[in-house]
Amino acid sequence: MSNALARRALLNVPSPNPERASYARFIPREELGDFASWKPGSFGFEPPPAAPAPAAGPTAQEWMAEVDAARQAGYEQGYRDGMAALEGFKQSHAEQVNAQLAGFIESLDAEFDGLHEQLAQAVTRVAVQLARQVLRSELQRSTGHVARVAAEAVEAVLLSARHITVQVHPQDLPLVAGGAQEVLQARGARLVAHPGIERGGCRVESDAGAIDARIAARWAQAAAVLGSTQPWEDETP
Repeated sequence: MSNALARRALLNVPSPNPERASYARFIPREELGDFASWKPGSFGFEPPPAAPAPAAGPTAQEWMAEVDAARQAGYEQGYRDGMAALEGFKQSHAEQVNAQLAGFIESLDAEFDGLHEQLAQAVTRVAVQLARQVLRSELQRSTGHVARVAAEAVEAVLLSARHITVQVHPQDLPLVAGGAQEVLQARGARLVAHPGIERGGCRVESDAGAIDARIAARWAQAAAVLGSTQPWEDETP
């Protein structure tokens, strides 16, 4: 018998004390084989899981980082809002300035048109006055033109007209008689002195109508072409 078996047989010998109901025996480690010590829950009862440890609060550095991030976000949002407000103000201001400028230009154009019209009227008035002075001076120096005026007026009468009468100022009568004699004879016109006709003009009457070749009438026609209604003679107060 080997030593191991002999040792096992010796260990299995009953206790020499028969009064003792049982006895304890030490079992060597090598005879136990695979085993595990008993623990609570080894028979299917698992202990309840431990409650999770409460999360630790943020550190001071983490708080500062969050504050800095919030401050930066607020700054960026405020900057964007400020820029948007600035752009809106610039746009509104530009529209207001453009409207004011447009109104100013419009009023300036209206004022300029008024000044232009006044200037044109003033220039026309001066030009008409100058022309009237020149014409009066010319009439005083060249009295022979009245004969030409009378001849043109007679020639303008219809060929079928009869009873033609030419009225001139008494001082112009000899001038017309000598300068327009052929025309007067050709149309059978009669020359008559009329104190109401100013010098330099004439009036031709016939059964077909009348031709007013007086200086005042001819001047009114010439002034109307220039857009003026200034009469030949100045109105007396």
